[in-house]
Amino acid sequence: MACSRGSRKENRLSPTRGPKGARSTAPFHFVTTPEHIWERRADAVLGIAASILLMSMMVLTFADVVARYLLNRPIRGAFEITELALLVLIFAGLPLVSHADEHVTMDFIDRILPGWLADLWVRVAHAACAAIMFFLTWQVWIKASRISSYGDTTEVLRITVGPFVYFMAAMIALTGLVHVFKIFAPVIRRESHGTL
Repeated sequence: MACSRGSRKENRLSPTRGPKGARSTAPFHFVTTPEHIWERRADAVLGIAASILLMSMMVLTFADVVARYLLNRPIRGAFEITELALLVLIFAGLPLVSHADEHVTMDFIDRILPGWLADLWVRVAHAACAAIMFFLTWQVWIKASRISSYGDTTEVLRITVGPFVYFMAAMIALTGLVHVFKIFAPVIRRESHGTL
């Protein structure tokens, strides 16, 4: 169900036709694709940052395994660094996934709705997602404030945890803003090659 980002030639809310003009029976799902330069640049920045972070985690894990089992000298705090890097990677990717409409979706409702109602349904879904994200932002921000006030750190390297929880809240808020943007963005009906 993952959506590709490159094509923009789909007809909005229009069914496709197969050979000899026959109406296609393939399921559809609805996406909004990047149409502005700033969207593509934001995608690129977050994507590159996530890629660099993932590569760094792979190198650190490899080095730690080699040092631990061959040299009997594990890298001090490698597990903590990996945990925090994984946190950053997951939450930095959350806005990307929402912007690319790559969340897991169920399309059994879309197929039975008329075009205008399916369009409205997609916008309502984005509104619900935005509301949930903003609620989570509020709750995580409260948690981040509490952790910062306690001065919590990791056990080995004594890395302050609070900024990472604030980062989580910021990325969740950004994801909520992405869904708010998609409420008003053009909706494109794209044929799906697989269903859930």
